[in-house]
Amino acid sequence: QVQVVESGGGLVQAGGSLRLACVTSGSIFNYLDMGWYRQNPGKQRELVATISSGGRSNYADSIEGRFTISRDNAKNTVLLQMNSLQPEDTAVYYCNAKTDSRVIRPRNYWGQGTQVTVSS
Repeated sequence: QVQVVESGGGLVQAGGSLRLACVTSGSIFNYLDMGWYRQNPGKQRELVATISSGGRSNYADSIEGRFTISRDNAKNTVLLQMNSLQPEDTAVYYCNAKTDSRVIRPRNYWGQGTQVTVSS
């Protein structure tokens, strides 16, 4: 079982920055595709950014180059640097860890989420 723990959320003014961190337990981080998703009450969880086990990143169109996802395999950590934050970025942000295609028995793990609030 892989534990996924997010940190770094908080309250920031519009135009500000936050950096979210996600740490996973265990020794299979190199086999995990990682992602950040966000959700507001009554709405579906939506993709923010993903980074594959090989380091390829993908972003939602709404991010428009403001966010950067990265990973540090030595520290079992994935980061989401969020710049030029806007009130519409307010949400609970969740970290997702999914085993990549090399793993025979696929697994999918979620963190508990961290609140990001952007004031206008």
